[in-house]
Amino acid sequence: MSKSKKKIKDYDFSGWATRSNLRCSDGRTILENAFAHNDGQTVPLVWGHVHDDPSKVLGHAMLKNEPGGVRAYGKFNNTKAGQDAKELVHSGDVMCLSIYANQLQQRADANGISVYHGDIKEVSLVLAGANPGAHIDSEIVHGEFSDEAAFIRTGDGLSFAHADDEKEEKEKESDKEEGKKSDDETIEDVFNTLNDKQKKAVYAIVGVAIEDNEKSSDDDKSEGGNEEMKHNAFEGDSTVRSNYLTHDDMTTILKNAKKGGSLRDAYEEYVSTMSLSHDDEPTPEGLPNDDGTYATYGMSNIDYLFPEAKAMNNGAPSFIKRDTGWVTKVMNGVHHTPFSRIKSVFADLREDEARAMGYTKGNLKKEEVFALLKRTTPPTTVYKKQKIDRDDVIDITDFDVIPWIKAEMRVMLDEEFARAYLFGDGRIADSDDKIDEACIRPAIKDSELYTIAKEIDGANAAEIAENMIDGVVEAQDNYQGSGSLTAFIKQSYITKMLLIRDEIGHRMYKNISELATAMSVDSIVKVPDAVVTDGYYGIVLDLNDYNVGADKGGAVSLFDDFDIDYNQQKYLIESRCSGALTKPFSAIALKVKAA
Repeated sequence: MSKSKKKIKDYDFSGWATRSNLRCSDGRTILENAFAHNDGQTVPLVWGHVHDDPSKVLGHAMLKNEPGGVRAYGKFNNTKAGQDAKELVHSGDVMCLSIYANQLQQRADANGISVYHGDIKEVSLVLAGANPGAHIDSEIVHGEFSDEAAFIRTGDGLSFAHADDEKEEKEKESDKEEGKKSDDETIEDVFNTLNDKQKKAVYAIVGVAIEDNEKSSDDDKSEGGNEEMKHNAFEGDSTVRSNYLTHDDMTTILKNAKKGGSLRDAYEEYVSTMSLSHDDEPTPEGLPNDDGTYATYGMSNIDYLFPEAKAMNNGAPSFIKRDTGWVTKVMNGVHHTPFSRIKSVFADLREDEARAMGYTKGNLKKEEVFALLKRTTPPTTVYKKQKIDRDDVIDITDFDVIPWIKAEMRVMLDEEFARAYLFGDGRIADSDDKIDEACIRPAIKDSELYTIAKEIDGANAAEIAENMIDGVVEAQDNYQGSGSLTAFIKQSYITKMLLIRDEIGHRMYKNISELATAMSVDSIVKVPDAVVTDGYYGIVLDLNDYNVGADKGGAVSLFDDFDIDYNQQKYLIESRCSGALTKPFSAIALKVKAA
């Protein structure tokens, strides 16, 4: 680059303050001639956009609008800070420039945010800039030197052209060797040539860049005046940043850059793994709470002073379960025998051959004939098993966990038995856990000798509910059980029956007792819809006609054991029993009418 001797003497360096049509790290792209009106103006030269500290003013810079961007010709002052900065530039430690501009006029487009007008207020010397093309490319050496005596640094790679004629050839050869060495060096090799102080500066700069990315605001996407732009990672305060990269972070980035060949790509990939995002909200004021909020008055984490929450029921968790009120009714109502193999024998007298006959004198008298019917029901085992680490038993001090576990096991075992007696366990036939229905026979699905199947018709749920009342009454014509009937019906249909109204809108049945009277049963019990077998609405029977048999030792028993190998408490509750209706026509199954 050629400059007049006047400019070489007047300024210490020159370079691009900002380049046009390059996407900056903050998402903005500065358009050509966006700062054309700043051409020829002189603005302060400061360190890192620090505006509130006079010691950070390093000198001044003259702006020149040129094709490709705005160039800055910088002059350092004679302060200690100015001369220190001059030495940093001379040694090549700091080569990046950045602008501070306000009154931005910008618009959003397919490429992001385009800045088409602004007013540059200062130029800063920075360690890392947002604009990829903003850097010092010429250091001007003062004294009795010609133009050729300037140190020229172009691009990001630094090359030196010295004016000493006697050493020129030697320096050229040295440059060749240095270039050859640079070709072999990796980014990590170059980084490791920095001293500890320089490395810490790099860590801080990259970390601050991350924080700045997080603080991008909606202003980046708007048009208008009163905007400010700092193309630098520094904000202008001297407080310690909470976001920074450690040596380990930088080592990882450099290793990734070595593999991929691009430090920028490696940095962006690492940033993405840290889940960085652009936050539209400004950094909250106040002190942080543990929950991520900020306390702007009083004290942070004030909940430390709150009393500890206290558990109800002495600490024992309450069970969330299906309604089991019907279970108690079943378990208390079925008939029990002290033997498990149940045999039922009946003489079927319904055929004509069993009838008494009239006699005509002189004819041979005929013997009656009737059938004997027999059914045997063997027992099966139903169980629940649980285990818990003894360490956990000891550590749970708010309540005694063992009785609580045992209570849960008994509740669930009783529900399973009640369900199996009336409806079946609902598992598919080939399930390993299915309760054998040849041993505990579901009353609702028993053979026609024991259970009367009554189909209930209706176009909708309300009509089905109304027809169910009549259906139960009609089915009792064939009923031959003990007679104290209880109706176990899906709770949704009991609700619909209670909502049946007469022609003038009055409810037909004020309560379940009135509904039971209408159905000619002693009581009605609500059963969760999910428990009742598919294809049925419920069952009506006298529970005393359903026999549950268990041999000695086959009743419900609870066992506990300790596994010394795994330090675990183990518990088993089980019963071996049989169950079946023992009287013909002793149950009425309310069945969905086949299509």
